[in-house]
Amino acid sequence: MKLKRIGHIAIRVTDLDRAVQFYHNLGMTVVWKDPDWAYLKAGEDGLALLSPSYKHAGPHFGFVFSDRAEIQSAYDRLKAEGADVREIHDHRDGTASFYGKDPDGNWFEYLYEPTAINQPARTTS
Repeated sequence: MKLKRIGHIAIRVTDLDRAVQFYHNLGMTVVWKDPDWAYLKAGEDGLALLSPSYKHAGPHFGFVFSDRAEIQSAYDRLKAEGADVREIHDHRDGTASFYGKDPDGNWFEYLYEPTAINQPARTTS
């Protein structure tokens, strides 16, 4: 198992539009924006902004893998070791991930990110 990098952090925000504008003004690029969350990048590093209505995950940090099989292997290993992990799920942008907690209750995400993923900014309503 080889981690590619720590790829993103996710934080809660009270006003998603205001937060997107703030971080965009800091120089980040908006990659994805939905009504309940947004994803911005600064180079290869990402920032997920989670609105109060976003229920899939809370604040966390994400480790990136470039091989989808490594996500399954890591999940199987962590689960066998008794770690608190959630099921793997596929995202609509071609990535896949699972969430877990470290021994102190901090959330992390193991994220498969294809090397060819270069998304233009998108918004949905």
